Amino acid sequence: MRGNSLLQCLSLVPFCSCLVSLSCARPSRLLSSSNSLHVKAVNLGGWLVTEGWIKPSLFDGIVNKDLLDGTQIQLKSVTQQMYLAAESGGGTILVANRTSASGWETFKLWRIDESRFNFRVFDWQFVGLSSDGNQIVATATSPSTSETFQIIRNSDKSRVRIRAPNGSFIQAKTAVSVTADYTEESTSWGDDDPSVFEIKSVGQLQGEFQITNGYGTEAATPILRNHWSTYIVEDDFRSIASSGLNAVRIPVGWWIASDPNPPKPFVGGSLQALDNAFTWAEKYNLKVIVDLHAAPGSQNGFEHSASRDGKQEWGTTDENIKQTVNVIDFLSSRYAKRRGLLAIELINEPLAPGATLDSLKKYYQAGYNAVRKHTPNAYVIMSNRLSAQSTELLQFASGFQKSVLDVHYYNLFSSVFTSMTVQENIDYINNNRSTDLSTVSVANGPLVFVGEWTAEWDVNGAAKDDYQRFAQAQLDVYGRATFGWAYWTWQNVNNHWSMKYMIDNGYISLK
Repeated sequence: MRGNSLLQCLSLVPFCSCLVSLSCARPSRLLSSSNSLHVKAVNLGGWLVTEGWIKPSLFDGIVNKDLLDGTQIQLKSVTQQMYLAAESGGGTILVANRTSASGWETFKLWRIDESRFNFRVFDWQFVGLSSDGNQIVATATSPSTSETFQIIRNSDKSRVRIRAPNGSFIQAKTAVSVTADYTEESTSWGDDDPSVFEIKSVGQLQGEFQITNGYGTEAATPILRNHWSTYIVEDDFRSIASSGLNAVRIPVGWWIASDPNPPKPFVGGSLQALDNAFTWAEKYNLKVIVDLHAAPGSQNGFEHSASRDGKQEWGTTDENIKQTVNVIDFLSSRYAKRRGLLAIELINEPLAPGATLDSLKKYYQAGYNAVRKHTPNAYVIMSNRLSAQSTELLQFASGFQKSVLDVHYYNLFSSVFTSMTVQENIDYINNNRSTDLSTVSVANGPLVFVGEWTAEWDVNGAAKDDYQRFAQAQLDVYGRATFGWAYWTWQNVNNHWSMKYMIDNGYISLK
């Protein structure tokens, strides 16, 4: 830690009883001689934390699987030919007077069951009935029966009627009057019915919350337990080791610390799968990085952090940070004595500015000491914030023994890459990414880990040898990271995201 390390530790006593330990005060920049492994790892993504794009078939049995928690919908009145909107983004009435749809005209779903939902608006209030009548408003800060609506769809699912808690249907009576007082049960779904709305989905989440709440905990339990026992098996660890890799990074969710009875809608059983992973890793001489991929409250609002609807709430309270530290304490206690444990990553991809730098540092200090309470040997990995300066944690992280800074590099997710050619992408790796890596690889700083990268890109029609050159460029550059790297991910229905596919089919060679 930095100069006032004792004061920093004492100020964080509520978060972890071990914070007065000053074992962190001796910086260590290099991999120790007893564990001089340079990490060449693969992420086991889509296994213990669901990401629907990695294995979409997991969601196939959900009724109305296009209406999951966090699905963003827009509703257009067929009589007014205008979009519904939460006036001012929320806090007042709903209107039907918008010619086009954007944020105020978009509603996020909370799923109650296959046909009943809460609707959340731009400023995060919930749609409901006004207290003095049938007016539709968006004023509630939490949902109840007054904010629960039934969606009824036509045969091709392009139009809906919405039954309000009072039993009547919502109608766009006028452009500025949206009420729940239409009582006619039958409809032809025509343009003359003020209770009919065109529906358009403009965004969807497919994470752990969506799959467990979509099926319901009881129905989701056998589906996920079967997935955990079949998607990654012992033979995968054998293949990983024989391919030239030496470690795995395993994403887990915060609910694993409550296994076998996590809070609903989450499903118990992933802890046994993680136990199995350690056994298999040790059998094949692989090291394990346990990565807290999904923190309570969601550290980034993405599906892979198990967000319900895209709202980012992690780190907003001391209690939330304490809960997260308790998860790290649980994982550290359980695996500290396992020969396979290499590192614990305290959190994955916190997003700025929602995850503030102050709250993140407070958590990293407490989380680090939670690990050190159980082991002096495991590395502690601190992820950089997304949408923040890559160097903002360097001075902070350098004050901890066996600390590692995690950076993720993708030639994706930005308009910068959409028009790049094959050679331009390769040049970007050799020039820009090389510079990025050098910027965070400083003397007396933390070790650096490229914890996620892939050989997929935005190039259409690329040949196999193009992929080979792109992958090799990244292996060459990221091979200079002082801790190592981890490919995202081992298995994936999208072939170039799958390291297994890339190795088996000759795109990547590590030997």
